[in-house]
Amino acid sequence: MPFVYILQCRDGSFYTGSTLDLERRLAQHQFGEGCDYTRRRRPVELVWSSEFSRIEEAYGWERRIHGWTRAKKLLLIEGRYDELPGWSKRQRDATGTD
Repeated sequence: MPFVYILQCRDGSFYTGSTLDLERRLAQHQFGEGCDYTRRRRPVELVWSSEFSRIEEAYGWERRIHGWTRAKKLLLIEGRYDELPGWSKRQRDATGTD
C-alpha cells in the first residue's frame, strides 16, 4: 500500500516523502541511500505516516504537505488535527488520521 511519511532529521528539519514500501524506504534513508537531503542529515526518525489506498492519493498528500509551514507539520505530527487550518473531516478520513 502507498504511504506518505514525515521524517525528522538530525538537524531538526522535516522531510516529507511517499513510497509503496515504508519499511524499505526508511532503511534507505537511514543508510544514506535515500535522497541528498536526508543523506546529509542522518540519522532520521519517522515521526508521522499515513497509508492510502491509491498511490495518486499518497502523492497528492505528499505534495500538499511539502507546502505546509513547519508549525502546520508539527500539528499533524502531534495529532492536533482540529487545530490544522483547512483540515476538514473529509481530509482526515482520507488520511486515516481521525
